Amino acid sequence: MTMNNKLIDQFIDFYWLSTGASQNTLSAYRSDLNIFSKWLNEIPFKSVNKKLVQDYFSFRKESNLSAASQSRILTCLHSFFQYLIDNQLINNDPTDQMNYPKLDKKLPVFLNIQEVEKLMDTPDIKSIFGQRDRAMLELLYSCGLRVSELINLSFHNINLKDEFVRVHGKGNKERMLPLGEIAIDYLAEYEKNSRPTLLKNGQCDSYFLSNRGSAMSRQNFFYIIKNYASLAEIDKPISPHSLRHAFATHLVQKGADLRSVQLMLGHSDISSTQLYTHIQNAQLKIQHQKHHPRG
Repeated sequence: MTMNNKLIDQFIDFYWLSTGASQNTLSAYRSDLNIFSKWLNEIPFKSVNKKLVQDYFSFRKESNLSAASQSRILTCLHSFFQYLIDNQLINNDPTDQMNYPKLDKKLPVFLNIQEVEKLMDTPDIKSIFGQRDRAMLELLYSCGLRVSELINLSFHNINLKDEFVRVHGKGNKERMLPLGEIAIDYLAEYEKNSRPTLLKNGQCDSYFLSNRGSAMSRQNFFYIIKNYASLAEIDKPISPHSLRHAFATHLVQKGADLRSVQLMLGHSDISSTQLYTHIQNAQLKIQHQKHHPRG
């Protein structure tokens, strides 16, 4: 196995754990990197510069590669070279400041209410791990947290008595979010039964603990939620962000005003939140086409 092939394998494993990407995405990225490596003709990834990447895209464009495929390849290469930087294998990203082709913005995959219920009901709440996992899922959906916000919660951030959670989001901006009654019930069970057992007489201020009694990691929770989605037979690419999307989409569908949803999500720009009105409009169009006699 060449060093390039070894790096591709390591990156694909890392990307799956850190993003929860679907098998289709992983296969596409592996193919993109293999084709790029073959085109390099034994030039190691560590020696790739911006001119080489530009030459590669010129080569691919000659085969009438679609804008969507060009964008995916550039995203793949950017993620790959960032991975190499993070692992101190290279110093600079050769794809940095390269322009993406213009694309129509795709709506994110989101879970409907029935799928959320199926996912929530999957953990075995008779076990300490199931209690923890159900509490994490309920909190994600109750508040629309980012996964980084969820795993970085400290014990003092959760106030079940006053029914709120204090979150530090992007740019360390703080926001206070209300907790739903169902989430409070499962969080209370976690605090009473599961967390003390996971703590194992140790000390850890992190609210959600791993099986070893330390802070829950991002990768571990990605694995947990993907496993539950598989057990629930939800045939969609699921990640923790899916529950954030579901939180916002369901609020908008039920009539919540966009400004309130923006504040709860921690979006600095309301244009990011307007995405969820597009999802609602798309769903209405599907229902109209499906049920209207002249749809």
